[in-house]
Amino acid sequence: MTIESGPDNPRQEYRAIQAEAFNRIGGRYDEAFPHKEGQVAAGEWMIKQLKPGARVLDVGCGTGSPTAQQFAEAGCEVMGIDISPVMLDLARKNVPTGTFLERDVLDLDDSLGVFDAVTAFFSLLMLPRAEIEQALGKIHAVLAPGGLFSLSMVEIDLDDVPFQFLGAPVRVTGYLRDELREVIEVAGFSVLSENHLSYAPATTQAPPEIQLFVNCRRDQF
Repeated sequence: MTIESGPDNPRQEYRAIQAEAFNRIGGRYDEAFPHKEGQVAAGEWMIKQLKPGARVLDVGCGTGSPTAQQFAEAGCEVMGIDISPVMLDLARKNVPTGTFLERDVLDLDDSLGVFDAVTAFFSLLMLPRAEIEQALGKIHAVLAPGGLFSLSMVEIDLDDVPFQFLGAPVRVTGYLRDELREVIEVAGFSVLSENHLSYAPATTQAPPEIQLFVNCRRDQF
């Protein structure tokens, strides 16, 4: 299966192919990435600054582990969105107190309410750069002024490139760290801290990578 982008393949069809890829991956994702130190650390950074009962949105929640689980255990009101029904079923089992919806980040709107914090760990990299900018705008709109935002990407300079990920066809995008920071700031966020680490997945079906973690605050406007 190949994934084509462009005017002959509308976003809805493109997302359906992506969703099917992650339906095929399912629980193998956590097996391939068993240790998520950077992701856990970013969650801890955020939890320390949130009040009990804070509303947290996890964009591209996957199986719910570790992020949605981490926030639920900290007493937050957790909502996760993903385009993969299989991933959402796993998230509901892993985090029974959370709310998990099948929704595209580009379809975020005020019907979900306002959030005190938003996370997007390795989910936006499945979008073309033009859509990443749109997604950041959607996240900005549902995040309370002064709210916290943490995201992660893989450091690589490419845009919407076909890639075999754990045996499934996807398309991926990446940035170099300075470029990523600029995109985030243009979207209306202030970067508070950054971290990067080298990560080797526990499988030969995914290559070693440099992971970028950026912790931000939504500007007041």
